[in-house]
Amino acid sequence: MSPLPVPVLSVLTREAKGLWSDGRGTILVAIAGGWFLSIGVRMIYPILLPHLRTAYGLDLTTAGLLLTVLFVAYGLGQFPGGLLADRFGEKAILILSSTISAGTLVLIVTARSTVVLFVVTALFGVGVALYAVARYTILADLYPERVGAANGVVSGAADAGQSILPPIAGFLAAGVAWQFGFGFAIPLFALAAVALWLAVPSAQSASARNVEPPSLESARTVLSGLHTPPVVYGTGLLLLGVTVWQAFTGFYPTYLIDEKGLSATLAGVLFGLFFALGVVIQPLSGAAYDRVGVARTLLFVMGVAAVGLVILTRLESFWPLAAVTVFLSSLLGFATVTQTHLILALPEDIQGTGFGILRTISFTVGAISPVLVGAAADRGFFDEAFLALAALAGLTVLLGLVTPTASGQHSN
Repeated sequence: MSPLPVPVLSVLTREAKGLWSDGRGTILVAIAGGWFLSIGVRMIYPILLPHLRTAYGLDLTTAGLLLTVLFVAYGLGQFPGGLLADRFGEKAILILSSTISAGTLVLIVTARSTVVLFVVTALFGVGVALYAVARYTILADLYPERVGAANGVVSGAADAGQSILPPIAGFLAAGVAWQFGFGFAIPLFALAAVALWLAVPSAQSASARNVEPPSLESARTVLSGLHTPPVVYGTGLLLLGVTVWQAFTGFYPTYLIDEKGLSATLAGVLFGLFFALGVVIQPLSGAAYDRVGVARTLLFVMGVAAVGLVILTRLESFWPLAAVTVFLSSLLGFATVTQTHLILALPEDIQGTGFGILRTISFTVGAISPVLVGAAADRGFFDEAFLALAALAGLTVLLGLVTPTASGQHSN
């Protein structure tokens, strides 16, 4: 890969200095490390899907359903994650998430039936979800002046996890047994919990939001904060992006193996390349959002991904597929842009709870896409399913162009 252009290096260096200032760097590293592990391990599922299909006799539709269960559970866990973060502080919830993830992985590697695999997969999804909202709200408090860049760094850490951990899992599954592909992460989650306990001060994670006990009045307050145009449009953007992302990442390795004839090893290499590029794309997308807003950033991020998905269906050999994977990696920037937009559009007193509700809606509804893609693939329409994802990416661009901004956000 060629060196980064000088202007890109300059932007990254300037942002890094700002993020490390005032003693915040260690906290950011601990939060990013936990997210690196949480999302990296979640993306082990697509790599191990062929092994799970063999071990449990799953067809593509059922394999897609397993991914849908994972993503639905992840979606449903967003609201309680946000609510608990508002009530007990982000530090406690981040540690709880890492602990639950470690425990459920123990159950996954000891599963002896398809039903148990599905149930424990759901529990793991909820555990990871608890981390998601808390890490966004604590960054909004920690970096009020450059929240987009901070979210980009943490999201980039997740992409690093997704590029590094799945290939390790694939190697262990092929060389030893599929259970080791999950099991190696168990002690890492324990270490992450300890690191968060040591690095994140309780005062920093204590919510400044005045959270009242649940009541009809508090429910009205939350709902009124969710009905503003910037929030409604932003939720639509997140839903569309999540729908494309979950289906594509869930089936990309399988698509490369079944449709393009690549070996599992080469498919894993391209899957790792896809996420490795996110280490750069996420921070740059966040910095771009801070400067030019949601519309112009999504025009590039999702526009390039849409074109890449169309081209993907026409290619066959490894090197062209590697080249188009580079373009497809722009898809990874959507989460930083749309979720930062939502965080800033929500009233501060319902940030955690409101963001949790919106993520629950988006990830739960969007989670239907993997099982639909799996069902289409079983019927010989794998390419057509990916073209449908390209159309949804294009729709995201169009919606971004008309999305209004909240006060304090950059205009489009």
